[in-house]
Amino acid sequence: MSEKLSLDVYLNNSIRNIMANAYKAVLSNPRESLFVLKMQRAIARAEKKRKKHLEEEGVNIPPFLISSIATDCNLTCKGCYARANDICGTKKNEEGKELTADQWKQIFREATQIGVSFNLLAGGEPLLRKDVIKAAGEVKDMLFPIFTNGTVITESYLDLFSKNLNLIPILSLEGCKESTDERRGQGVFNRVIASMEQLKKRALFYGTSITVTSENIDSVTSLSYINLLEDLGCKIIFYVEYVPTEAGTDHLALNEDGIAKMETNLIKLRDVFKDIIFLSFPGDEKAMGGCLAAGRGFMHIGPEGKAEACPFSPYSDRNVVESGVKDALKSPFFKKLRDSGLVGGEHTGGCTLFEYEEEVKKLLFTHN
Repeated sequence: MSEKLSLDVYLNNSIRNIMANAYKAVLSNPRESLFVLKMQRAIARAEKKRKKHLEEEGVNIPPFLISSIATDCNLTCKGCYARANDICGTKKNEEGKELTADQWKQIFREATQIGVSFNLLAGGEPLLRKDVIKAAGEVKDMLFPIFTNGTVITESYLDLFSKNLNLIPILSLEGCKESTDERRGQGVFNRVIASMEQLKKRALFYGTSITVTSENIDSVTSLSYINLLEDLGCKIIFYVEYVPTEAGTDHLALNEDGIAKMETNLIKLRDVFKDIIFLSFPGDEKAMGGCLAAGRGFMHIGPEGKAEACPFSPYSDRNVVESGVKDALKSPFFKKLRDSGLVGGEHTGGCTLFEYEEEVKKLLFTHN
């Protein structure tokens, strides 16, 4: 219990810091500032709900969910984990379809009721499911960072984001034009920058997600690159360390020296750019005592509703449509992952569950 309480305190403090930084980042925008203050109150209520579940039932409710709401994507990016894990192009549920917008809305609402504050929407390309995005916008006490490739942001979407400030677009880049186009396709960088300019014009709070590799770590953490993003109005940056999902790409993953460099560079960036929120995955997990998957700090929900430990580890023994979010978090498989030390154990960087895939599968089939 003490470990759970300690982690809960750490995560709650981290969330408060994120929201405080978000408020500072939008001080010049009265509408965004008012929204952040409102969300701070909602997040405080959510924290109390999570504490109650932990103290009264012994159920650890994570503050975060990751929901892969789409299986389609308009790009074919090299090394895409969603394609490697069959999220893109996979068979849907028994009816041959993804979850409906109403099913997702029910999931979002239940998650809010038990104390989840953040729901990261992914895919595929999540903006290809506008029905689900609209449903998310109606769940006002939850923040929805939407991890999009940034190429399908239309005027209609800009209007939707303007009306629903809890929808936060996070546009993906690989660094410079050459790196982005090499991985994501010719012309993608310019399309993403054009979307960023439109978001800035609307004075919307948005961010970017950058895949960090051994080849681009210096450029994507350079002061000049962050200056570019700051000038474009970017307020939050997610650094996601590359996880090798294709043969012959292991060299792109950060080694121990690369992980140490990333930590050092983040300290410098956070010191220089006070109005930008910097988050690192899985790098920030190291400070939280190891991997946060399997309900320890977050849970992943697949397009068909499967409750999975992590997007990089697509194994499940429960479906949230059948069990509900709270009962899915009680999964015996998740408990086995935590008890084994694969989740919450020693963390040196990289994705532990992806690295120990065979051990994960053994636990799944022996958890009863």
